[in-house]
Amino acid sequence: MASPPVSELTERARAIFRLVVEGYLESGIPVGSKTLAGEGGINLSPASIRSVLGELEALGLLAAPHTSAGRMPTEIGLRLFVDGMMQVAEPTAQERAAIERRLTNAGPIEAALEATSAVLSDISGAAGMVMVPRREPRLAQMNIVPLDQGRALAVLVGEDGTVENRLLVLPPGTPISALQEASNYITARLAGRTLIEAARAMQAEIASGRTALDTASRDLVERGLAVWSEDAARRPVLIVRGQARLLDEAALGDIERVRSLIDDLEDKQAIAELLDSARDAAATRIFIGSENRLFALSGSSVIAAPYRDREGRVVGVLGVIGPTRLNYARVVPMVDFTARSLGKLIG
Repeated sequence: MASPPVSELTERARAIFRLVVEGYLESGIPVGSKTLAGEGGINLSPASIRSVLGELEALGLLAAPHTSAGRMPTEIGLRLFVDGMMQVAEPTAQERAAIERRLTNAGPIEAALEATSAVLSDISGAAGMVMVPRREPRLAQMNIVPLDQGRALAVLVGEDGTVENRLLVLPPGTPISALQEASNYITARLAGRTLIEAARAMQAEIASGRTALDTASRDLVERGLAVWSEDAARRPVLIVRGQARLLDEAALGDIERVRSLIDDLEDKQAIAELLDSARDAAATRIFIGSENRLFALSGSSVIAAPYRDREGRVVGVLGVIGPTRLNYARVVPMVDFTARSLGKLIG
């Protein structure tokens, strides 16, 4: 069911609808006609307000839980509010400085991603999420350095100066000369390529017998590729922080929904795919409840924004997830600003 355009609502209906939505988002409690009658700016009796509430309910914008005489917005109502009525509250200078300080002081990019997820949780009162960047650096060289009997260190150097190390278990009796030969062979085929591109080229050469490597060196090359490939497959696609914030007092009355949401958060691959759908968004995207099948049961909302590197390329997506009563007007600009702040740290 699509929501009616805001222009189709009377001025009185718009005013009452806004008060119900804002009251519910602030408290998590359905708003009744007596509460609305006490609000400034509405010069109507409780009976007249109840009549308007009934009209809004008939339009599918509000619902009346059976345990309360008050009204709360439906998912359709929230969508109408977010798209056509919400007035965002831009972060203050102090808030912007605090966010940038926490991200900048975090250290390496991996720590900055962790800090970003925690910041998002703090500013939203819900769970913060950050997709790990899809980084495919161009490589310069790989050295296999002997450590002790049976172990070596595979050192990968990127064109951007980044260095990563992985432990490599050596077959018994591997000669030191084989390590140097394997290093030279790999480096000769890494220049200017990503690891995946280099691995494919080397595997094709080995499989076709076009390489002059001896058996020990060829085994080292294959082991080196295997350890890097396995590591890449195990890297997290998503960092989630702040799940405990979902268990606030308002959630205790709807514990099954919260349990369903926490179960959904365990499926990080599915959430990463949802966030990935926001990569091409021109601005922050908002998914409300059953608009996304993943959260249809938990009735949760996701606010997501892409973040870019210094060249303007989208490298990941970040956001928050929580109950549909998120403070959208405050959280949306906060998520957008955090995305831009993180982008400044991405090379």
